[in-house]
Amino acid sequence: MAHVVAGSECWAFTGGASEFDIEASTVRDLIQALDARFPGLGEFIDRRMAFAIDGEIHQDAWFSPIGPKSEVYLIPKIGGG
Repeated sequence: MAHVVAGSECWAFTGGASEFDIEASTVRDLIQALDARFPGLGEFIDRRMAFAIDGEIHQDAWFSPIGPKSEVYLIPKIGGG
């Protein structure tokens, strides 16, 4: 299972929990699993968060792979323009 670390932006959905283990093989799977566990979190993550998977940052990457021993950090998306 991947180890997920969520920042304070997600605590309203997780009841303050900041770390959990989730079974997922892609970012899309992770979003769906988190939403099933914490209703509303999936949509919030999809719109506002990026992912650092094993130290590499991914934005809008539904199909990025997640290994069974990956560490995934949820981080705010970086805006620009």
